[in-house]
Amino acid sequence: MATGFLLVALLPALNWAVLDAVWFTNDPATCRDGGACWAFIATKFRFIIFGVYPPEEQWRPLLVMGLILMMILASLSPRLWGVRLVYAWLASIAVMLVLMWGGVFGLSPVSTSNWGGLPVTLLLALLSLGLGFPFAVLLALGRRSLLPIPRLVSVLTIELVRGLPLVGLLFVASILLPLLLPAGWTIDKLGRTLAALTVFAAAYLAEVIRGGLQGVSPGQAEASKALGIPAWKTVWHIILPQALQKVIPPLTNTAIVMVKNTSLVLIVGVFDMLSASRVAATDPAWSAPYVESYVFVAAIYFLICFGISNYARWLEARIRARSYR
Repeated sequence: MATGFLLVALLPALNWAVLDAVWFTNDPATCRDGGACWAFIATKFRFIIFGVYPPEEQWRPLLVMGLILMMILASLSPRLWGVRLVYAWLASIAVMLVLMWGGVFGLSPVSTSNWGGLPVTLLLALLSLGLGFPFAVLLALGRRSLLPIPRLVSVLTIELVRGLPLVGLLFVASILLPLLLPAGWTIDKLGRTLAALTVFAAAYLAEVIRGGLQGVSPGQAEASKALGIPAWKTVWHIILPQALQKVIPPLTNTAIVMVKNTSLVLIVGVFDMLSASRVAATDPAWSAPYVESYVFVAAIYFLICFGISNYARWLEARIRARSYR
């Protein structure tokens, strides 16, 4: 029965997406009847991927995406994890921002209002998770602290952020944050959006890390204290590594959620990949191929999230295998 249902559901989709699809055409009228109009995606590909970034400078965001992919591949093996990798990531992010912004080394300046497409999606996801993780560790440790003030501050911060929808945080960052800054200070729209995503990621990651900390036996901290090991070394070298190993699945889930949450930034006017696809679909020359636009963007999100999920599964299996040796 299930097989029959799948055939009934998939056969029309297969006909629409492949058999009856229009793959290449210079005449938009060709797409008015029949299956999917993938010719529209081919025509609007650069706009969907790079948004309104100046066409003659689009090699720069392309290089940024290549650099992101290279750094991710270099970070997959746990053997390479360490301080050097952190420095490499910091240097790479600095290079990415210089490439996107320009204004130095002969690169023409490009305002963040002209950034868009897939590079913005990737940068927002990476930076929000990367910047939010250290704050998440501090919040998780603060919530488990015996000191009342750090514990109260951590609890209030986590519960306040988790009690608000991300859309509300985006509006707060976009509208209220400029009013709270001192006179003469300003943060552009992309920076305010990144701040909201970072705070959101930090609060949710903090609860995940706190769960891992609770799973570590308190006897280890007591043993390290008896041996005279400083508290910060105990946390950094003994407690935290074990806690993170225990919460790889929920950390992965939070990372995937943050990647998908970057699509919400279009609400506050940041031109991400989903925004670019929506604008591309409003071209009156084409027969409103909204479905193809969303399918194409959904496929990119799926590939990113599927890759994260599979890597986390491999990492978890590797750690489990090492623990049984």
